[in-house]
Amino acid sequence: MRYSEARQGRIFIVRLEDGEILHEVVEAFARDHGIRAATLIAVGGADRGSRLVVGPEDGRAATIVPQLLELDNVYEVAGVGTLFPDDEGTPILHMHMAGGRNDHAVTGCVRSGVKVWHILEVIITELLNSSATRRPDPVIGFQLLQP
Repeated sequence: MRYSEARQGRIFIVRLEDGEILHEVVEAFARDHGIRAATLIAVGGADRGSRLVVGPEDGRAATIVPQLLELDNVYEVAGVGTLFPDDEGTPILHMHMAGGRNDHAVTGCVRSGVKVWHILEVIITELLNSSATRRPDPVIGFQLLQP
């Protein structure tokens, strides 16, 4: 286990609009408002055509091949995530979201493009005095959190 400490800063209440792409808007908002690190919660709707990473094809394979799922209709969604900068200071959102429609549920990472259906409410809680960053891991190929 690795850890660092931070304290709570500003809290932003954001409403995304129909058709916006979740991770693109959140990362741009963070850049525009000088948010270096944050925690996030989201609730609302994801539109048809949204894409989620729903797992690797083989969890223990030497090369990780992500599985993508494209939503075939509108889903009710809720998500939690973190935002930390990469080595160049660019804010990177890591959020997992669960969604449902009728009796079907799906959970995955929003990184491949979740498109807002009418509204998506996001609460961003800034983390101050955080030294954490996301750095590429050469073994698995992900940008891993380095607290």
